[in-house]
Amino acid sequence: MNYLEILKMSLSALKENKLRTILTMLAIIVGVFAIIASVTAVNVLDTYFNNTLSVMGGSVLSVAKYPNIRVGNGEEYRNRKNITFDDFERLQSMTRLARTISPWETFNWAEVVYSDKKTEPNIKIRGTNEFFLSNNSFEIELGRNFQQDDISYSRKVAIIGDDVRKELFKNEVAVGKGITVDGQSYTVIATLKAKGTVLGNKQDDIVVIPYTTGLQVYGGGDRDIIIQVSAPNMTLIPETMDELIGIMRTIRKVAPDKPNDFEINSNNSLKGTFESFTGYLYLFGFFVGGISLLGAGIGVMNIMLVSVTERTKEIGIRKAIGATRSAITKQFLTEAVFICQLGGIGGFLLGVIVGNLAALAIESEMVFPWFAAIGGIMGLTVIGLLFGVFPAMKAAKLDPIESLRYE
Repeated sequence: MNYLEILKMSLSALKENKLRTILTMLAIIVGVFAIIASVTAVNVLDTYFNNTLSVMGGSVLSVAKYPNIRVGNGEEYRNRKNITFDDFERLQSMTRLARTISPWETFNWAEVVYSDKKTEPNIKIRGTNEFFLSNNSFEIELGRNFQQDDISYSRKVAIIGDDVRKELFKNEVAVGKGITVDGQSYTVIATLKAKGTVLGNKQDDIVVIPYTTGLQVYGGGDRDIIIQVSAPNMTLIPETMDELIGIMRTIRKVAPDKPNDFEINSNNSLKGTFESFTGYLYLFGFFVGGISLLGAGIGVMNIMLVSVTERTKEIGIRKAIGATRSAITKQFLTEAVFICQLGGIGGFLLGVIVGNLAALAIESEMVFPWFAAIGGIMGLTVIGLLFGVFPAMKAAKLDPIESLRYE
């Protein structure tokens, strides 16, 4: 008996017991769905996070008062001295490895006015220097970047984000126009390409001004700022970090036996934390799905045992006309594997659809877990064989004479 004939007979037997077949497949569907939905959702998050890291700049380090990830109430960090513009300027003069270095300070959230138009009072007024754009992967759509003279002479110039441009300059060129922020007039020297949202934070609702101008307008030289430092390349990040630690300890006069009173944050540290989090999500999904699949496998075995009992006379007739033990075994194993694979396909498709709802929620690209698909096909085949072998062997061992007498 060839495999095509065995498959046809298996399908015929399953069609004759549709309700039982559907209920058995439902258990498989639930188990596969739990695994695939979690794997797909985590893949979506992983893709989104990696894309975000590339947008944030992979080789950029930040010197800050607080770590990226805080545990507890953060009392130990609040008691630290602020990272100030003076720290930035001294670090800038002392560093040798850094490719670029820029301060980051949001001086205010304000409305921006142009002619008779104005924005909502939630635009971030950010002070920095000419390296801010490259350190944060912003691209200029039109105009020019800050020049050193803009910083040195505290010029009233501004670079605006795409949200501000759309709000104030929908039908005209923004570059060269004058805007008003907190009663101060600025000349727009550039507009930025849209960047969207990064880790839940909007990136296009900003007005960027020279930090020296911000200090003149808003004051507060002792403000707590962030200093962004770009390493020469990815391989020199550890060396750059070591240099930053040494210089900052000198600037802030940290005693040799005392810990750092600042943090050197990197995208790699964020990635490590995120990977630990996603690892737990994977384990949870596999644990829940594994339990479901174990129950489903036991259900498949029970159903197949019932099927053997119900089809005892059929098995006796087939044996009486020449069917071998091998043929009977193959048929019942094929039925078990087919039920598992059919349920697996349903669970996989449903899991991919539900898992990708996360992509719609966070506006990320959708993913298809090929590795999970291949692994699922192999795994379900193993489950079908493992839990179908005992019923198949039981069917193959039935005595044909006794089977023909079975009612």
